[in-house]
Amino acid sequence: MFPFHPWWLAPLSALVSILVGGYLRGYVNRHDPGTERMRFVSEAIKEGSRAFLNRMFRALGLFVAVMAVVLLLFLPHPIWATDRPLKNVVMAAAYLFGSACSAFAGYLGMDVATDANVRSANAARRGITDAFNIAFRGGAVMGLSVIGLALLGVSVVYLLTGDSNVVTGFSFGASAMALFAKAGGGIYTKTADIGADLVGKVEMGLPEDDPRNPAVVADNVGDNVGDVAGMGSDLFDSYVASLLAVMLLGSVLGGVLMELPLVYAGVGVVASLLGVAVVRVDEGGDPGRALNRGTYFTCIFYALLTLCASWLLGYDYRIWFSSVVGLVAGVVIGITSDYFTSINRAPARKTAEASVTGAAINIITGFSYGLLSVFPPLIGIALASLIAYSLCVSLGPGYGVYGVSAAAFGMLSVVGMVVASDSFGPIGDNAKGIAEQADLGEETIEILDRLDAAGNTSKAITKGFAIGAAGLTVISLLVAFKEVAEVLTGEPISFELMN
Repeated sequence: MFPFHPWWLAPLSALVSILVGGYLRGYVNRHDPGTERMRFVSEAIKEGSRAFLNRMFRALGLFVAVMAVVLLLFLPHPIWATDRPLKNVVMAAAYLFGSACSAFAGYLGMDVATDANVRSANAARRGITDAFNIAFRGGAVMGLSVIGLALLGVSVVYLLTGDSNVVTGFSFGASAMALFAKAGGGIYTKTADIGADLVGKVEMGLPEDDPRNPAVVADNVGDNVGDVAGMGSDLFDSYVASLLAVMLLGSVLGGVLMELPLVYAGVGVVASLLGVAVVRVDEGGDPGRALNRGTYFTCIFYALLTLCASWLLGYDYRIWFSSVVGLVAGVVIGITSDYFTSINRAPARKTAEASVTGAAINIITGFSYGLLSVFPPLIGIALASLIAYSLCVSLGPGYGVYGVSAAAFGMLSVVGMVVASDSFGPIGDNAKGIAEQADLGEETIEILDRLDAAGNTSKAITKGFAIGAAGLTVISLLVAFKEVAEVLTGEPISFELMN
């Protein structure tokens, strides 16, 4: 009888996530793309987005090819000085596989986002419910693709090699894509946005997304390549890196700690699928609250399902609690971002009111609120690290750091729902731009304004998640490197800031 291992939940749930993403893509494409003018604008946005990604992939391909050769020659050992050169080949192959998975997730998500924007704009002519559903499900394709391909890639590499160290190569590949997509896409996004505003608003006195401003299309393209493909690749990388850190530490500590992160990751995919399913908006409803409700439900599902898995498989409850503590820190980041960026909250309203006095006061007010907004997340991340370490350190040497790594992964365990909400933002923004350029009327634009406002807040929440999780992940990877190095060298290693 072929044995079943609990960690197989990871690749199975990842496959389900990818299949559901494919179904949601079909759901989006079944809807009417609207008038000829709407389709014309949408095709221009899609063409520009594809052109950017294709150009980026050419540069990325050259970089990845060179780095693959470097890995082949030097990792895990110089190929001319080892009697097992196949390990170097496997590491280089894992690197190429990681780059390909991340690139494919970004391309797929951006492609469906450019299909969803025009369909959401057309649906807004009937009301907010259909417009929201199309936009969110379009974003969910990106979210489920990211978590599905990331987890499937890690699972396949580990299943074929049985060595968590080879997963490092997969993580390197994901980082390469994140570097190009996040940095390149982000620069393009802001350049196009500022350029469109300068020529349109400042020089010509045109309103936002005016069809007479050709830079508007570049602005819409930037939303897709920066906030869909770029942020998706960034969180793909962080998710894989956080999972890798826990796996590396688990391989050093032994026992069930190696399989535990894969089981929790599989449960996180299930929680994200359930969270996506509960997001709904009725006519007159608040899109922002619907997105927040989906995130909170996903977190609750994750906490309950991992508790059940820990009880069934005999995992220590302190490791489970450390994971949940990290998740709570992520929720704190989300709540803080929502408060400081929502149009219904005091900071955004007071910043808008400051515009009456002048641009200088507006900038000072907004910047001051921005500085204030970092304190709750910093405190949340610090407390999460301290609590996770304190809970697990009593289990034995090295377990305290394993708890911190579990907290980092807990924060990213619901990345499917987080990326879905993030990708919703540029879809809503593009839908509004298409509606204005196609002259769909004030009532339709007002509906899409509400989607756009909710999307701006969701993008801010996602950036908080990404930065917070990256901070915890860096700590986890640094200590994982230390633990593995101590095992390989047989000597204690210490990090001292003053030495």
